[in-house]
Amino acid sequence: LIYSKTREQHLKDLEAVFQRLQQNRLITKGSKCEFLKQELEFLGHVISTEGIRIDPKKLRAIQEWQPPTNLQQLQSFLGFVNYVRRFIPNMAGLTGPLTDLLQKGTFYEWGEKQQAAFEALKTLLISPPVLRIADPERPFEVITDASDIAIGAVLMQDFGNGLQPIAYESRKMQSAERNYPVHDKEMLAIVHAFKIRRCYLTGADVTVRTDHKSLQYLRAQPNLNPRQIRWLDYLESNFTYKITYKKGANNIADALSRPSAQLAARYCYRVRSNTPEASGVFQTF
Repeated sequence: LIYSKTREQHLKDLEAVFQRLQQNRLITKGSKCEFLKQELEFLGHVISTEGIRIDPKKLRAIQEWQPPTNLQQLQSFLGFVNYVRRFIPNMAGLTGPLTDLLQKGTFYEWGEKQQAAFEALKTLLISPPVLRIADPERPFEVITDASDIAIGAVLMQDFGNGLQPIAYESRKMQSAERNYPVHDKEMLAIVHAFKIRRCYLTGADVTVRTDHKSLQYLRAQPNLNPRQIRWLDYLESNFTYKITYKKGANNIADALSRPSAQLAARYCYRVRSNTPEASGVFQTF
């Protein structure tokens, strides 16, 4: 893929690529190339000037997906969900009832919790949000949260019309992590977000927003435990960032770590709304 901001720059970029190919005696097959496109399909996604969205053909398959009746069918469904996880707020919380069935020695029994999670995921995937393409020249915001079972984050940028999502991320906590104090769970969410999105955040100006107020002053605390020291050392040595407090009721990432399928479905509806009132949804949720 060759991306340029203007047609003129794109022609220059193409020429540079062709020259490099020629220098290395490489050839391209014309029938497999597309030029001067404002929208194209790539690896199950549609990339356009608006951003990145899931290929509509994949969405049609989701609409027709029936509840899994065995472990193999469930693994197939979860495999697809994992492939498009960057589009799914609270994926870790929503898939919990489904991934529990994958545990060794667990009897496969499809119940109300599994059906609710399955339907909530389908709802999110049938009409997912469009993700913006990151601009390395703009500052990033990382909004994080942690619950008792999962951590979540969303990477965002302001393109002049309010914060827009670049990618979502969430995962279930390991059994040992669930025993962490709340303070450390919230810090774990921050560290995980930076590790997952390191390719975006290295060298960038980053603002972290958390609903745990004391994290603002973590550097100044005199009695840090070894885990906190290790996390701080990782962040300080690799990134330029500041941590700010954002009240939980106004924190978009609260929806990313909570296990409630109803909350995630309601959140997804607001994100994908195309009404004028939705333009500030990422700031007001």
